[in-house]
Amino acid sequence: MRLSGNGMNVAWQTGTEAEILNRECYCVSLDQDALRRELAAQLGAREASEPLLQSHPHLFASLPVFVSRRHVSRMAEIIAAVESVVATTAYRDTVLQWAPPIAGFDPGCRGVFLGYDFHLGPAGPQLIEINTNAGGALLNAMLGRAQQACCKAIESLVPGPDAFVAFEAGIIAMFRHEWRLQRSSGELSRVAIVDDAPRKQYLYPEFLLFKQLFRRNGIDAVIADPTELTLRDGAIWHDGQRIDLVYNRSTDFALATPANAALRDAYLNRQVVLTPHPRAHALYADKRNLSVLTEAARLHAWGIDDAVVNALVPGIPRTRVVNRPDADELWSDRRKLFFKPAAGYGSKAAYRGEKLTKRVWEEVLAGNYVAQAFVPPSERQIRDAASPLALKMDVRNYVYDGAVQLLAARLYQGQTTNFRTPGGGFAPVFTSPTECDCLPGPANHR
Repeated sequence: MRLSGNGMNVAWQTGTEAEILNRECYCVSLDQDALRRELAAQLGAREASEPLLQSHPHLFASLPVFVSRRHVSRMAEIIAAVESVVATTAYRDTVLQWAPPIAGFDPGCRGVFLGYDFHLGPAGPQLIEINTNAGGALLNAMLGRAQQACCKAIESLVPGPDAFVAFEAGIIAMFRHEWRLQRSSGELSRVAIVDDAPRKQYLYPEFLLFKQLFRRNGIDAVIADPTELTLRDGAIWHDGQRIDLVYNRSTDFALATPANAALRDAYLNRQVVLTPHPRAHALYADKRNLSVLTEAARLHAWGIDDAVVNALVPGIPRTRVVNRPDADELWSDRRKLFFKPAAGYGSKAAYRGEKLTKRVWEEVLAGNYVAQAFVPPSERQIRDAASPLALKMDVRNYVYDGAVQLLAARLYQGQTTNFRTPGGGFAPVFTSPTECDCLPGPANHR
């Protein structure tokens, strides 16, 4: 990194350190050779690094994202506030009213890999949505291990390899904890990573990484379509092997399709540990829940602490359930809103209000949608053909049992994250101090 002289004071006064680094630091921290070695070691010959990088050219961004410690702390505060409300009977009784009946069954375990997704707006981090079975955790850990400090000024911001070793150990501990929450005896010995047509899924390489991680830690693992599971003798079986736990990557959140019939029956009869599960999705990921978490009067009426309400209301964009009686008002305000399906995922069928047509608006009114105050995402500058190019970014907190496990970012162009943007994809998050005294001189990094 070279620090230029003349623009020092001007550059340094136009934003926080993290904002300036995201705007002006083009130091490439991704060690491509290290990433290839990691991919080859983890995925093996059949899924070697070059075929993956060719088939997924925009999976990994070459530049990191910088987030201030103040924003990291603020995101953790909002997450803790959400968790405290979700734990209340009043909240659960309210949101389960619009959930599918299967969500009324409580299996006892928490549900792995919640994804709390934030935009870093002018007012600070804004929680735009929560997802269950949030993908990308192991891919981001592998990406983190392939980072190198480009200079002394950045060296202190780059997590060391021990951080990612600890993260992967925490993943195994998490799955074993899920097992123990439902089983009073025995050991977790076999896991099925389940999704519809798993080999056709964009993040199938991550399924392979999970399979290898489980096996390195003494837990057998298979990757399976739900139709390959059978229920007999009081257990779920795959290819003649009994399955103890299903790591559920399916987007059939209520296990409603015929393909999930055996898994649904086993889950409801406690014959398999399923994580994440329909109840976790209903409590966290239904977008209508955000309307509850942003309604201060209701939260106060429930006796929620002022500190929790004061974290949630400014920390989550105001969200309303779309109802036909409010259609005229919502249409009038549409340019300030973002519309999302209540049970949506992966930004499917989500619409920026200013781009809505009358035809799509009728579909929104007929479906289960929410209208959320639009919070523009912050940006990360990259170089494209030697010219700066601004990519949008969001920051994901991977969370289990209320604790943040890992931070990662996604860089993209367009309306939503898409893994189709040159220079975009998953990006590691480097945490910078709130103050700028860690860097000698200006932030005009090259």
